[in-house]
Amino acid sequence: MTNLIEYKDASVEVRKIYDDIRAIRQTEYINNFWKALANHPPTLQRTWDTLKEVMAGPGEIDPLMRELIYIAVSVTNGCEYCIASHTAAARAKGMTDQVFSELMAITGIANMTNRLANGYQIPIDEQFKS
Repeated sequence: MTNLIEYKDASVEVRKIYDDIRAIRQTEYINNFWKALANHPPTLQRTWDTLKEVMAGPGEIDPLMRELIYIAVSVTNGCEYCIASHTAAARAKGMTDQVFSELMAITGIANMTNRLANGYQIPIDEQFKS
């Protein structure tokens, strides 16, 4: 198991990143994902900067939809931690049980049809090519 770096035990460099996480997320809570990455501050910084840009930065995709996409990819990749954390974030942004159920149906059928298309090595229809 990875050592989880608590704020009180963190270096000045890590505390600075934790403070930014707290400010952007408007919470005092630092989750275990960040505490684990704090074992290697360059990875913590790089990952936080990228995630902050993609998930909290400007864009056409609204915050709930971003979380739903994150959940779908996490389910596909089998990341239990990310499923749990982003489901909690999506619920905080308004996701209902019905939306979650529809998302799981879409994710499941997409995974199934993706595997069928790959297994059959189906050629792409000309009208789908851009």
